[in-house]
Amino acid sequence: MASLLASMPGAVAYGIIWGIMAIGVYITFRILDVADLTVDGSMATGGIVLAVLVKNGTNIYLAVVIAFIVGCLAGLITGIFHTFFGIPAILAGILTQLSLYSINLRISNKNSNVPVSARNIENILLTSGDNVKSIIVCVIFAAVTIAVLYWFFGTEVGSSVRATGCNQAMSRANGINTKFNIIFGLVLSNGLVALSGALYAQYQGFADINMGRGAIVIGLAAVIVGEVIFGKIFHNFALKLVAVVCGGIIYYIVQNIVVWLGLDANDLKLLSAVVVAIFLGLPYWQKQAKSKFGMKQSKNKKGENVNA
Repeated sequence: MASLLASMPGAVAYGIIWGIMAIGVYITFRILDVADLTVDGSMATGGIVLAVLVKNGTNIYLAVVIAFIVGCLAGLITGIFHTFFGIPAILAGILTQLSLYSINLRISNKNSNVPVSARNIENILLTSGDNVKSIIVCVIFAAVTIAVLYWFFGTEVGSSVRATGCNQAMSRANGINTKFNIIFGLVLSNGLVALSGALYAQYQGFADINMGRGAIVIGLAAVIVGEVIFGKIFHNFALKLVAVVCGGIIYYIVQNIVVWLGLDANDLKLLSAVVVAIFLGLPYWQKQAKSKFGMKQSKNKKGENVNA
């Protein structure tokens, strides 16, 4: 039990970092209603870019900003593939993700692993060696991200992006440039994912070419867990984003508990897939149960009327 409790601060830090990534997934999955698989590549891009820049003496804050911008460019490529080439969103994301693997190797000078160690680099923002500081820094990043997104999606441009996700045909009929909005949403989403990758690389002490593998599954898990647990009490848009971050924290706490109970760490990806599948299926099962319950009630009423 002591080892489990000792691992909890690390789980919280990981959860907030991945929660920021999950906010990016939320933008495409819930707001735009687009399935974007670019995130598996753009998260690694954010980490690799930051690691290379910091290793070469770039200021950490500037490196984080550049990582965010490079992630935005990855989203731009996916958006162009989808809107101007007519490629389905899910396939466009796969193509960009595949391209990013080679691009990330180019950025890292063909090194699959780039160290970002606090031992030789003093100006990193967070490290697993100081969980308290890391949690504070992550909370600040998450809070600023949520505040900016809350403000943006309340503006005219942000509202048009949300309208595009709700109903593209109606949005076009009202003169909204849906292609621009889809591209902008993908750009913003992957920028946040790359930002998360930059924080993740600092926390774990290195950036790896495969660090984003399975990110979409973890992001969806955080989004869905947050919605299921907090959906009935968090109705404000900002609180929904807070719920996504909380979903990331809960996911990693549960993961630590499962590992502590003896599950093989190699099975965690399988566990993530099962969790996402179950939570994605819950709304469908609820609708099915309600429809069956409604049909039974209507049959009972008809039977009562006939007897009367």
